[in-house]
Amino acid sequence: MKSFILIISFALMTASCGSQVYLDPATLGSVVEKKEFDFNATKAFPTNYDVINVMNSMPNSTGTRILNLDPGYGFNLKKDLFSVALPYFGRAFTVNPGDANNGGIRFESKEFSIKQSTSKKGKTLFVITPRDQQENYVFNLEILKNGSAFLSINSNNRQPISFDGNISAPK
Repeated sequence: MKSFILIISFALMTASCGSQVYLDPATLGSVVEKKEFDFNATKAFPTNYDVINVMNSMPNSTGTRILNLDPGYGFNLKKDLFSVALPYFGRAFTVNPGDANNGGIRFESKEFSIKQSTSKKGKTLFVITPRDQQENYVFNLEILKNGSAFLSINSNNRQPISFDGNISAPK
């Protein structure tokens, strides 16, 4: 009897470890086709080794280069507005010392280009390039079939950074 309970509990645990669906396929297809959605960042992956060394030297450090983020970080993409509010961990090559409120990557763009493609495995790839910002950003977004997404950001003024998150319908 003990082995039967053990087998059943093991089966239930492995069944709950399936991939999580963040957005149903119909809604995901609709928002991707319209190019209007929200990206909600859940994890940040800095590439600067100074930041990684500081993270690893903190008490109770896990020794990884992954930072869990609070809700509220991400971007909103609409037909006429690209609004970004993301944290930044890394080196900026030129800074404006008097601008202490502009931490992270925060801006609104009304002039931007979007290139969309689909990979062989069904992933949707977006390259979003704002044209009305001082820094030249390139946002590479990879959206999976279950609604999860991976974002990498390149800039002419900062080291690259990546984020993990999910896609949701616009609010």
